[in-house]
Amino acid sequence: MALKVLFIGNYDIPVHNIRPEAEMVIGLKARGVEVEVMTQGRCWYAGRMREAGIVVHDFVPSSKLSWTAIRTIRSCLRSGHHDILHLFNNKAIANGNLAALGLPVKVVTYRGQTGNISRLDPSCYLTHLSPRVDRIVCVSNAVRDDLLQRVYDRRKPVTIYKGHDIAWYQDVRPLPRAALGVPGDAFLVGCVANNRPRKGVPVLMDAARMLDTAVPVHFVLAGNGMDADLLLPLLDGHPVGARCHFLGHREDALELVAACDATVLPAIKREGLPKTVIESMALGVVPIVTRTGGSPELVVDGESGLVVPPGDAAALAAAITQLAENRVRARAMGGAARSRITSRFRLSDAIDQHLALYGTLVAD
Repeated sequence: MALKVLFIGNYDIPVHNIRPEAEMVIGLKARGVEVEVMTQGRCWYAGRMREAGIVVHDFVPSSKLSWTAIRTIRSCLRSGHHDILHLFNNKAIANGNLAALGLPVKVVTYRGQTGNISRLDPSCYLTHLSPRVDRIVCVSNAVRDDLLQRVYDRRKPVTIYKGHDIAWYQDVRPLPRAALGVPGDAFLVGCVANNRPRKGVPVLMDAARMLDTAVPVHFVLAGNGMDADLLLPLLDGHPVGARCHFLGHREDALELVAACDATVLPAIKREGLPKTVIESMALGVVPIVTRTGGSPELVVDGESGLVVPPGDAAALAAAITQLAENRVRARAMGGAARSRITSRFRLSDAIDQHLALYGTLVAD
């Protein structure tokens, strides 16, 4: 009898925004798993899943504790006799754990970042610290190691990297630099992220101020909160401000990254396996990352990118300068980055590892 899995997640995203976990679910169906998904019934991925023969339940939990959600999930589990319940966000996890009480289904949760889990926080016992959880799929070794300090059963956290397919990026075309107001001969550094404190954007602004203005480095910053009125004051009137292009939210982030010579994610804490870094690598654009979370697992320092200490603006400025002054090396490292994603972070590997995990749980 085929393995039967119910996934619960939020896949209501724009068409252009590839979700590796959704692609993994579709891939499992192709490998013979009987797959059902609980998500928004009208979203783009729901349509793709139905085309693949996946049963889609049009429902997502509206809050972390919802009797409607618990009843809906439990009813689905009782009628479907699923082997595995795989939960992808905190609302799904909290309600799914309670819905699975007393049922023979194995519960798997997903953890995508370090931090914010504590034995002293009662709410964590509704999610990953719940005794109802059988395994926690961690997106990087850094996330797994962080959880090992917090869980009671050290068998639970396991690492499975998000799998990618280089074909997802083959039609991406770089934006013309003229459209960005960037000179054609500039060394263009992109930072695509939502401007939250842990992303370290002020550190990047400090690094920009340290650069030799004789080196023609320009920056493009895109994402929620990447706006001039928020970030220009950090430059305090420095001339590099004219070389910083604050774009805010963009729907063409991949095309923007493809136009860059390098990217930077100056995060100071709590990274998992940053999608923006993976996208840069898949597009052959050399990344600069900090030694936090799973970023150093993605980037081999000096080979497929550069890794600097978190919060160290001087080290970040030196890394940018190093690449800007040796563009041939920057391009070579970008090619190595693309090869690393192709060989070490494959969708097929993620599918294989989930199948192995499910098989182990069902055999227990």
